[in-house]
Amino acid sequence: MPRSQRSPLLLAGLLATAGAAHFAAPRRFDETVPRTLPGTPRAWTYASGVAELALAAGLALPRTRKAAALATAAFFVGVFPANVKMAVDWRHRPTPQKAAAIGRLPLQIPLVLWARGVAKNAEGRS
Repeated sequence: MPRSQRSPLLLAGLLATAGAAHFAAPRRFDETVPRTLPGTPRAWTYASGVAELALAAGLALPRTRKAAALATAAFFVGVFPANVKMAVDWRHRPTPQKAAAIGRLPLQIPLVLWARGVAKNAEGRS
């Protein structure tokens, strides 16, 4: 299978794994929910897990791939404040944890670009 055909499936796998993790270990995600959001952190954790699972399903299907990829790019931008909160909250933790939290911040850029690339490639195949 060519790389261009594997890419959306790999992105779908990443999202499906992350989405499932929101249900398997919700407490660690609850801690990253910005306090300014209404409702409970657990509700946001589950909602983002559902969103990731839905995006994964959309990416896996060629018919919905373009729309799902664009929504995925927007999702990655939307969850950036949670990554910022994690980096701020973890600034006094041991160096490996602090580095992981800070390292997540620039990681959002290639994730957004990856999702946009999947959308663009899906556009060419329509």
